[in-house]
Amino acid sequence: MLFVLILMAAVWGLGALMGAPVRARLTMLGALYVGVIVINLTLPEGAAPRVATGGSAAPWVLLGVFVGLGLLYRQGLRRLRARMAPAEAPQAPVRPATMGAAELDRYARQILLREIGGPGQKRLRDAKVLVIGAGGLGSPALLYLAAAGVGTVGVIDPDVVETSNLQRQIIHTDDRLGMPKVFSAQAAMAALNPYVEVRPYNRALTEEIAEALFADYDLILDGSDNLETRALANRAAVAVGKPLVSAAIAQWEGQIGVYHPAAGGPCLDCVFPERPAEGLVPSCAEAGVVAPLPGVLGAMMAAEAIKLITGAGRGLVGRLLLHDALEGESRTIRCARRADCPVCGTAEVAAARAAAG
Repeated sequence: MLFVLILMAAVWGLGALMGAPVRARLTMLGALYVGVIVINLTLPEGAAPRVATGGSAAPWVLLGVFVGLGLLYRQGLRRLRARMAPAEAPQAPVRPATMGAAELDRYARQILLREIGGPGQKRLRDAKVLVIGAGGLGSPALLYLAAAGVGTVGVIDPDVVETSNLQRQIIHTDDRLGMPKVFSAQAAMAALNPYVEVRPYNRALTEEIAEALFADYDLILDGSDNLETRALANRAAVAVGKPLVSAAIAQWEGQIGVYHPAAGGPCLDCVFPERPAEGLVPSCAEAGVVAPLPGVLGAMMAAEAIKLITGAGRGLVGRLLLHDALEGESRTIRCARRADCPVCGTAEVAAARAAAG
């Protein structure tokens, strides 16, 4: 048994010297551990490999139980620290009133675009964008908003970073497992662009806070992963007259639209008036999703936000873009506002326009 423990220590130390990730080293130790148990369970007593590995599986099983309990305790501490973190992180210091040489150099390639230029970059700097969800869609959207120089970016999400997120949620890293997603996103965005103010809201979006929160921003990006939150975001955006960029993904396919009844376009309820039956639309956790797909749709969300802020190009108001990554195809379909829509009917739109000023 001592021989195997020494071998395990050697594997761990050699992996550390070679710069192997902790996860890879743990996988190697796990494979060695399973192999030792198999040897002790399958080989006859007195066999040389079984003698060399302790002669019995019992102490190894006991060791595994203690190690497992230790890992569970460690994970529990991580989650406890995450829950004890403050609900809101301190805000970034106030930026200078005008862009300095460093900022101008940072955004030079974007300022060169005739559709944006200096005035458009200033509008981006003065803009405030709220992103719902720091997951698959929110990750690329947040990174590109920060990179493009959107001055204030809010992000609301109640979850913590988990291992299963890392396959597609590129704003998070392995060393931030257990951290609230909004603070992980804040760290990544601050590292990418220190000139952006990030406002993290470590909580779920609810009816009680949605309208007041949305009113403080110029536009909303919805990257949530459930129908209830999308419906709530749509109602609140219509109520305060703010444009809503909303996307959804599953497996290999995604869709994105800009919903803005105050500007003459439909709202989300106009396009999707009926919710699908329970279980008809599985979540990513149930149906799976290919890693780059949320990156494609999340980047599109950021692009639509930039166009809305700067007035560049033709946005997706009144159109729904469908993307099929498996077939390598994208197409758009026209969407019209419904006069009888319970969310954005004529009276509701008039009220939203008045609220938007």
